[in-house]
Amino acid sequence: MNDAQVLSDVSRMWDDHIVDEIKQYIEIPAKSPSFEKEWAKLGYLDLVLQRAADWVNAQKVVGLKLEIIRLPGRTPVLFFEVDGTKPDAANQPTVLMYGHLDKQPEFDGWRSDLGPWTPKYMGDKLYGRGGADDGYAVYASIASVMALKKQKVAHSRIVGLIETCEESGSPDLLPYVDALKKRMGDVALVICLDSGAGNYDQLWLTTSLRGMISGTLQVDILTEGIHSGDASGLVPSSFRIMRQVLDRLEDSKTGHLLPQVFHCEIPAERLQQAREAAKILGDQTFKRFPWAHHDCGGSTLFALPTTTDPVDALIKRTWTPTLSVTGAEGFPAFKDAGNVLRPYTAFKLSLRLPPLVDASQAAQQLKKLLEDNAPYQAKVTFNSGGGTNGWNAPETAPWFEKALNDASQSHFGAGVGYIGQGGTIPLMNLLSLGFPKAQMMVCGVLGPQSNAHGPNEFLHVPYAKKITASVAHVIVNMPS
Repeated sequence: MNDAQVLSDVSRMWDDHIVDEIKQYIEIPAKSPSFEKEWAKLGYLDLVLQRAADWVNAQKVVGLKLEIIRLPGRTPVLFFEVDGTKPDAANQPTVLMYGHLDKQPEFDGWRSDLGPWTPKYMGDKLYGRGGADDGYAVYASIASVMALKKQKVAHSRIVGLIETCEESGSPDLLPYVDALKKRMGDVALVICLDSGAGNYDQLWLTTSLRGMISGTLQVDILTEGIHSGDASGLVPSSFRIMRQVLDRLEDSKTGHLLPQVFHCEIPAERLQQAREAAKILGDQTFKRFPWAHHDCGGSTLFALPTTTDPVDALIKRTWTPTLSVTGAEGFPAFKDAGNVLRPYTAFKLSLRLPPLVDASQAAQQLKKLLEDNAPYQAKVTFNSGGGTNGWNAPETAPWFEKALNDASQSHFGAGVGYIGQGGTIPLMNLLSLGFPKAQMMVCGVLGPQSNAHGPNEFLHVPYAKKITASVAHVIVNMPS
């Protein structure tokens, strides 16, 4: 296969067709069900899925069959199949390509010239919600297949599964995987274009993903608000009780989670890969974030990370359990905040778990830790849907390692990098269990400052082109 021609072909496909499709995708507020309860009535998820299906069908890929599948009461998925062209194709292993089309909510803090539903292509970057995470995946997947077809190189059978509830934790995914497992066949390679990159200078393979427990912690001390002058000092603040409860879980000075049940031993291979990645990335492991800053006596002071050691920085965001408060209720807006002692405080918690920690057991331990023996006998409740397990990549097969490195050298001029990611993709753990012999090409365009889930999310188009070409390279080098 001519790698230079593949990159030229997919680049033209991106410039002539894909960028415009993603622009139209960005305009549609197809928020995931966790953030839009009326998703079925609004129809945005159906719309983005149908648009993607129409585009795929319009490419007229030889041997491709596509359908939108809807299980009762669940978000829909797009499923496509591409016939293999190798001899004895019926007995060849399968490549499974994955992506999703649902989105995170708008969030605030977008630049004045940008917006979540207003696509803007500036320089090499396409701004807007969902383009990089990861509305591009289905288009890039098909473009890589088309590049193979154009060169008439033999390839194994390829199937694709594009879901619409990933940002809600993929609660509908397992029923679809079960329903389609026979049609998927003997999956030997999974390609998931929903991950991150350490930089935009080489191909990065994700080696691990953290698990997650999310839920709402609420502290009730009163049944209604009371004048703070009358009650404060006698009635304990629900916020102070909340702080005490969270102190059971986290050392607020360091962010260290106290219960050992949330920790695990880090495999030696992952530590070595972190050291190698740290050599490549250096202080960009922490400098890449948009740190707040302020003037102090003529000097600019920037907020600091928890560590400035590159290896420790990589480990902290991939193998260390961490608590984040991602939402709050019970607080009036500033303009409405009178001198009233609030009756309750509620926080939405996101607890990232190391890849090898059992999330279900951890969720049970977390509920007991937070609720039992509440200060002042306050009503403390933690409501969670359970937990999502993390994922640790299987041992890399020699052919896969070589294909990745050759693809990275061909399209980036640098060897492949290996890096853990702090996010959670439930599909990967499910597919590793369902297809234990499969190699997992988990990669993506979410490099420095791309800011998925936050403001000013962007898709780095030149990097996306090279990843598309790299996918084609790996597929064609998969052994029979």
